[in-house]
Amino acid sequence: MALRNAVLAALLEGEASGYDMAKGFDASVANFWMATPQQLYKELERMATEGLIETRVVQQERRPNKRLHSITPAGRAALREFIAEPAKPTAIRDEMMVKVQGMETEDAPTVRAAMVEKLEWSKAKLARYERLRTRLLNGRSEQAYLEETERVGPYLTLLRGISFEQENIRWAELALSVIDRRFATHP
Repeated sequence: MALRNAVLAALLEGEASGYDMAKGFDASVANFWMATPQQLYKELERMATEGLIETRVVQQERRPNKRLHSITPAGRAALREFIAEPAKPTAIRDEMMVKVQGMETEDAPTVRAAMVEKLEWSKAKLARYERLRTRLLNGRSEQAYLEETERVGPYLTLLRGISFEQENIRWAELALSVIDRRFATHP
């Protein structure tokens, strides 16, 4: 999947600046697609050149001008074309798994420290996702939200992100307990 498809899907929510999209990616799309701000800005330029998005400049006082992007009919068509393609099986590429796989006794403290850091990161990300979920629901039940909202896709991907981070936390806690018992590395 190309970054362009994630950008097009994000722009279905409405017009956004590159800065807003980078923040939005971190809060929503990041649960299934990672991109640096530099990658995002480069892709936005390419997509504008290809006619998939339109960009307008908003003059601002005391701040640099803001560039707002929106999806074009050609962009919607490209996204629909992508959606119609068969989805490829998910492949996990996780550096932590390589570290755990290759861990020997002398590596256990280093791997444990990296795992504790990843665990804290997952807990923080889960908390951000839960805050976003609460904001989306806005006091409604999940059922009411899903019946009333115009687009259910962002909520469904958020739920996947929540379950992904919950599983990351569960696995990291299990792995840390095994490492601690096996290698007696805990402080």
